[in-house]
Amino acid sequence: MIRRIPPRSGIAVIVPRGAVLTVIDPEGGQVSDMFAVAAGDPAEVLSNGRTLDYQETLRLTTGARLWSNRSRVMLTITEDTAPHHDFLLTPCSEDTFRHFYPDKPVHRGCFGNLAEALAPHGVAPAMIGTAFNIFMNVPVAPDGRLAVLPPGTRPGDLIRLRAEMDLIVGLTACSAYASNGGSFKPIDFSVMLAEGAATG
Repeated sequence: MIRRIPPRSGIAVIVPRGAVLTVIDPEGGQVSDMFAVAAGDPAEVLSNGRTLDYQETLRLTTGARLWSNRSRVMLTITEDTAPHHDFLLTPCSEDTFRHFYPDKPVHRGCFGNLAEALAPHGVAPAMIGTAFNIFMNVPVAPDGRLAVLPPGTRPGDLIRLRAEMDLIVGLTACSAYASNGGSFKPIDFSVMLAEGAATG
């Protein structure tokens, strides 16, 4: 069953080991921040540092594995139709809005949405690190400078990730202007158990 995350909001979903989480950009041009924690032990969290180190690339796509802060594989990307994802930039927050959008209303952003969604699962805000920014377009220039450009996704582009351990996954429909080309759209997702039954 496909579920929808409304614009500028977030949810938490249980993803058992072996299940496949599918994240879909239904309209194109929308980012989804994803942060995972080990079910039953929220001190084990998704780590961009471990992942980029062990995968030896910034281009995480089909076949890449996402690692925890304890050097265990949390998720494997099994299918990816999107042109890019980002694992460098922190989730947008109230401070992000004050820094980059001083003329815009302050929004709690993906950080605030992840914090609220994950709190019932024992995840404190300070435990939320860099999210895997699904569909986000962050090119790195030859001189090392970063840019945030509108996503290149088309309606229906998706990524599928297989859980390699029991997980609690936070997902958002991103709230930052630059990340989404100045507009805000929904994100769709589903969780399919290994035996084919849907949950979540």
